[in-house]
Amino acid sequence: MRGHEPLIQAMANDEADRHVAAAAIKAGAQVIVTLNLRDFAGLPPGLEVQPPDEFLGNLLDLDPEGMVALLTEQAAALRNPPRTLDEILGALGKLAPDFAADVRQLLREQPGAGSG
Repeated sequence: MRGHEPLIQAMANDEADRHVAAAAIKAGAQVIVTLNLRDFAGLPPGLEVQPPDEFLGNLLDLDPEGMVALLTEQAAALRNPPRTLDEILGALGKLAPDFAADVRQLLREQPGAGSG
């Protein structure tokens, strides 16, 4: 991203991460997704910080069926190495445990659906 440099000094979050906030503003982002919440306090209005679990949970709430379909497609597309949907959810569960659990619950509720 270019053109965000003039915005860096105006950011009030941690000095080492101001370039990230400035780039997000320049890009028109609404959310910065990070586990490093502490360094993103004091963001400008209209820009918020969310941990991955919250962000993915919000996306899941917006379109549960679409998210399950997307994850299923992702699993089917992975070839090197191949991954099952359950393996993808296991990996996601390390950073987004609630999200992974919620997707697994949705899969259990789908008639005839499996997680493989």
